[in-house]
Amino acid sequence: MATLAVLADPPVEGVVLSEIAESTPLTAAEATRLYEAMLTDLCRGIQASAGDLLVNYRPADQVPADVDPEASLRAVLDDALEEPDEARYEVQVGETFAGRAGNTATHLLEEEDEDSIAIVTPSTPFLGREQIGSAAMKIRSSDVVLGPASDGRVHYVGLSETFDFENAYASPAVETLTARARDADLDVDFLPMAPVVETGADLADAVAQIRARLRAERNVPIETATVIDDLGLYVEEQDGGIAVARTSDSS
Repeated sequence: MATLAVLADPPVEGVVLSEIAESTPLTAAEATRLYEAMLTDLCRGIQASAGDLLVNYRPADQVPADVDPEASLRAVLDDALEEPDEARYEVQVGETFAGRAGNTATHLLEEEDEDSIAIVTPSTPFLGREQIGSAAMKIRSSDVVLGPASDGRVHYVGLSETFDFENAYASPAVETLTARARDADLDVDFLPMAPVVETGADLADAVAQIRARLRAERNVPIETATVIDDLGLYVEEQDGGIAVARTSDSS
């Protein structure tokens, strides 16, 4: 199985999911709790798939002065993972997300001689053992495997060969990453679409899907589902679309 690098921000109020805190009924503290739950679900899924878990944390000069990025992530995962000692922690290198992702990919593939790796973030709680296993199968026959998400984003970037990552996540990221890979004469394949949870609209979609899966008794990201239930979140029709609401006794 591949090494999966989780590029994670420290789970601190005002640092993570700020757009969700501004556009939904969630407070900054509740959005941080949601981020911790998604991080846990993702990392548990990686370990359940027998993939190697690498938690890539932001350098100290890119987070608030009173935050220890590695310690804040360990505080969540050390108690949440069945095999916390199997998780590896390394600092990210680079000024932009694309730069940090590219540096991580290059380091793992070229310096550590990994056969294949993947770049993911805690905004992908639906990435479980089954999806990771499917991606691992695809990477055996393709150089690059991308997991599309809504609005042209990606929830998974798998690689057995690296390429130029400068501005590679420019919107629409799925198209830009594909173009960069093809420019390097690499084969590209795709996973089924899956949600990412970064905005209020994303959260509405995730809440609807989780509540539907619970009703159908199908697999759900357990920690994320628990937070959604504890906060009394549901989805209602609003202005021709859907939006997150909450029960009055959970506000």
